[in-house]
Amino acid sequence: MDTSKARKITMSVKNHYMSLPKGTYCQVTYVWISEDKESLRSKTKTLCKEPAGIKDIPEWFAVSTNITELTLVPVKMFRDPFSLDPNKLVLCEVLDYKQVPAETTLRSKCVEVMEKVEKFEPWFGMEQEYFLLDLDRKPYDWPPGCRFYTGSCCVGSEIIHGRDVATCHNLACLYAGIKICGYNPEAITSQWEFQIGPCLGIEMGDHLWMARYILHRVCEEFKVIATLDVQPVSGHLCPSGGHVNFSTKEMRSEGGLQYIEEAIKKLSRRHSHHLSVYDPHGGADNIRRLNSQTITSSFKEFSSAVAARDVSVRIPGQVFRSGHGYFEDRRPAANCDPYSVMIAMIETCLLGAADDDMEKNTNES
Repeated sequence: MDTSKARKITMSVKNHYMSLPKGTYCQVTYVWISEDKESLRSKTKTLCKEPAGIKDIPEWFAVSTNITELTLVPVKMFRDPFSLDPNKLVLCEVLDYKQVPAETTLRSKCVEVMEKVEKFEPWFGMEQEYFLLDLDRKPYDWPPGCRFYTGSCCVGSEIIHGRDVATCHNLACLYAGIKICGYNPEAITSQWEFQIGPCLGIEMGDHLWMARYILHRVCEEFKVIATLDVQPVSGHLCPSGGHVNFSTKEMRSEGGLQYIEEAIKKLSRRHSHHLSVYDPHGGADNIRRLNSQTITSSFKEFSSAVAARDVSVRIPGQVFRSGHGYFEDRRPAANCDPYSVMIAMIETCLLGAADDDMEKNTNES
């Protein structure tokens, strides 16, 4: 039986069960970040009625990869685009057996940092790039003679593959209540991007992680893989990033360009630190990615410019002309932990964290 016919039969059977009446019961899918800081896990609990808010969803338990008990604490609730209303998706904080945040999750620390800078009203957005693979982990639907490098935002069957996946993901996120503001094909065939934001403070991390979960679930339906690996195809020149847009109330106000430029100067003095937390492997992924080829900057040297894409930090042309707005840090890898990125940006730009050289000297002494 061919794949398309089998998929239609599977969907027909699934639709039958999805249409069965459930009374007042509500299914809540708990989603949490795994110990590797990249992948996600989930499991589903049945509640007697639809929760009115996050406080109505109880804590639950899970087991870590080393068989240690974990506590799942619901922190953000979304509508479930897979089993539909009244069912929910809930993002969870993870506590270890001592009831303190697990070492592998940075959400609680990010919340603390955001509380310190509340008066600045920090906004974040993220451009999440990803690559679609077949189940054999080869590039999705790459036929012989495929034109691999296409440039962003192209159209046409000979160069664009996976549009149904990206479109369904976008619609599922909108249903869930994710602050997804767009999507587009990227520079390589089967490479895509979606954008989250603008979001206030911790919200960007919560919405991005749930958008990633929804992406993987949509890919299950299409029998494809979405990978956030920065360079899943050996030799291709457009690795995947997670560019982050950032602004404060002052930056967004008249004359805000001055504050943007001041923040970029601070970022330039902590380049090494940021690269160490901008991917989940201490910078190893960005060493592969930031090679000064095509539209990436250098791993070793910080750079910034107006309207340029091959720099560490970009000031958009529109922002430069208007004199206020935001800037884009193009260094975070596609598989970054957004909480880690936001912590670093806030500490550097708003909380006066020590420069790389000063931090190194302090550690050595």
